[in-house]
Amino acid sequence: MEITVEMVKSLRELTGAGMMECKKALQEAKGDVEQAKKILRARGAEVAEKRSGRVAKQGVVEAYIHAGGRIGAMVEINCETDFVARTDEFRHLAKDIAMQITAMNPLVVEREEISPQLVEKEKKDYLEQAQSEGKPADAVEKIVEDRLDKYFQEVVLLEQAFIREPQRTIKDLITEMSGKTGEIVSIRRFQRFELGVDGSK
Repeated sequence: MEITVEMVKSLRELTGAGMMECKKALQEAKGDVEQAKKILRARGAEVAEKRSGRVAKQGVVEAYIHAGGRIGAMVEINCETDFVARTDEFRHLAKDIAMQITAMNPLVVEREEISPQLVEKEKKDYLEQAQSEGKPADAVEKIVEDRLDKYFQEVVLLEQAFIREPQRTIKDLITEMSGKTGEIVSIRRFQRFELGVDGSK
């Protein structure tokens, strides 16, 4: 299939990746746009992996206050250079993530930050639920793991579905930005505030 300039431009608008990267991805995907997007996302992950030893000390602190001023969040997102931190695209990502935190109230950035005691408590609760529902003994372990994964998807920021595009996770957004910029991009920390509520993070 012939890859036209229009196809390449369209994919570039959708993903923000470079023209040559978009062309290569489309050629590899034989013109299938959805497949090409997956290829670009995977390449972004590869770039992030290769750069994992580098230090991301630049970035932005972004805030989002929900209409009415009752709920808001602040987030620190890091990259390697001030040049990337100052781009509109990077700041837009930070704003989207602050909005995500405001709306979805995650507990932590990544699952490793959840205390082992809390994970064990959740497992115990899911085990008791499965057993009280009369689930077969050989299926209980899988049910507990599935429910634990669902719990992580609710409380871990990187694993949450992005509220604007639920088919993508916050980790996907970070990986894609890393692929586009060629830099490590990471969420360092966040704090959510809700009027009259203590410790809403």
